[in-house]
Amino acid sequence: MHNIRVIGVVLIFAALAAAAAAQTESLLIGPGDLIQIDVLDTPEMEQQVRVNDEGAVPVAFVGAVKVSGLSPSGAADAIQKALIDRQIMKHPQVTIRVQEYATQDVSVLGQVHTPGTYAIDTPQTILKVLSLAGGLTDMADRQVSIKRHDSSQVVTYYLSNSSRSALEDAVMVYPGDTVLVPKAPLVYILGDVNRPGGYAISTNDSRLTILQALAMAGSASKTSVKSHVRLIRTTAKGQIEMPIHLDAIEKGKQVDIAMQPNDILFVPFSWMKNMAMAGSSIAASTAGAAVYTLH
Repeated sequence: MHNIRVIGVVLIFAALAAAAAAQTESLLIGPGDLIQIDVLDTPEMEQQVRVNDEGAVPVAFVGAVKVSGLSPSGAADAIQKALIDRQIMKHPQVTIRVQEYATQDVSVLGQVHTPGTYAIDTPQTILKVLSLAGGLTDMADRQVSIKRHDSSQVVTYYLSNSSRSALEDAVMVYPGDTVLVPKAPLVYILGDVNRPGGYAISTNDSRLTILQALAMAGSASKTSVKSHVRLIRTTAKGQIEMPIHLDAIEKGKQVDIAMQPNDILFVPFSWMKNMAMAGSSIAASTAGAAVYTLH
């Protein structure tokens, strides 16, 4: 039983090591990178060399070998093949390590507190890179895009509000990559609410209901008319207005509705408040006219 457990632990560590190696290998060698070449039991073949503009490195006893665009293990295979083809060695075992990447900056753009360029000389998790830029702003979309520096590949990462998911799903960012955090879509809460304005759809599931949006806006005022709330939505055919019975939704008599980007929720003022507001406007206008006549 003890042996089975030991074997199980060994297998787990082997799987983790393989996953880590595969993740590191995803960064390809490029011009300007400094690499370390080692050949087992052949110290005279050991060398540290920089990849030239043509993407090749000079290898002792062999000459130039193209390594650009290859992973470290792929470059080692290319050098092994060159040694065998030129009959320098029969069974060489070559290892390559990238000592220094030519492009050691990562660009972080969009909705972060301090966008800019940050120096990294080794692969870092997206969470570490975002922390370098001060983290996300309140207006950030949680769908983050990462453009690889050595290809046109774009990797997406969803920064979950769940710490466990955010850590488990984190992807790696490599020197030279560009990270873009877009602006989250907005909804607008207007009328008789405590904090009217635009609010980002930044919930964990990118879903914002009417009650959630109203809570962000400080809820409807006591003087509002909850039975005459309107939802204004822009569609391909133009704007449409939907009556919303807010009082019924709050009491659970109607289903809470999910808002869409650029929706406008208008909470009307009561008749008494409209009169009071109109009266204050009239009073202000009268006072202004009085001041004008005095001059």
